[in-house]
Amino acid sequence: MVRKSGNRFSDKIMLHSGRDATTNSIPSAGGMAAASDRQRIDRWLWHARVVRTRDAAAALAGSGFVRINGARIDAPGRMVRAGDVITVALDQGVRVLKVTGFVERRGPGGSSAALYESLE
Repeated sequence: MVRKSGNRFSDKIMLHSGRDATTNSIPSAGGMAAASDRQRIDRWLWHARVVRTRDAAAALAGSGFVRINGARIDAPGRMVRAGDVITVALDQGVRVLKVTGFVERRGPGGSSAALYESLE
């Protein structure tokens, strides 16, 4: 949506960025899923405390040691959904986890157990 501001430059910026001038937010698309039902694999691994740092989670996902539903991934930006089965090859062994939930912030260690169900 473009508002008449009298400044052509600002109108072009609003057109290119896709943002509404009044709310400064990107309008939601009808077919897109909500943010709470999916999450990037590197963030989920870090929130679930599979690894200690987010950088380590991104490196693990990028190096091909993570599988989602049996398919090897090589990008940390891959999205996971509730019900997906994550297989992670770590130094200590292989962990098989079923995704049961998501959080926005990393919490204490006890709360991370609610994010997955161990299938080992």
